[in-house]
Amino acid sequence: MTTSDAHDAHDAHDAHTEPLPVISPSGEFDMHNVTSLEAQIGTMAVVHGGLVLDASCITFADSSFLRMILAVHQRTDLRIAAPSPRVARLFDLAGVETYLRIYPTLDAARAL
Repeated sequence: MTTSDAHDAHDAHDAHTEPLPVISPSGEFDMHNVTSLEAQIGTMAVVHGGLVLDASCITFADSSFLRMILAVHQRTDLRIAAPSPRVARLFDLAGVETYLRIYPTLDAARAL
C-alpha cells in the first residue's frame, strides 16, 4: 500500500465515522410544500451520504410526505428521529414503521 493509498483509506474511514447532519423541519407538510423539504433532504443526502430527520416538530404530514420519505429512504441513509404523534400515526397506518429507520430520540439516531 502506498502512502497515497493509506491516506485515501483513512479519509474513507473518517467519512463513515462522522455524524450525519440533522434537518429539523417544523409545521405541516403536504402536496403543496413537501417538494421544498425533499430538495433540502436530497442535497444533504448527496453531500453527506445520509441524514437524520428530526420529525418531532412536524404537526401534519399527508401521503405526499410519506411518498417522499419512502423515496429518500431507498436512495440514502435516512434516519428518522423522534417522530411527532401525527407522523408516527401516519407511519403506523401505512405499515412502514418496520421498514424505515425510526429512533425514539435524536441522540439515538445520531449514535449509530
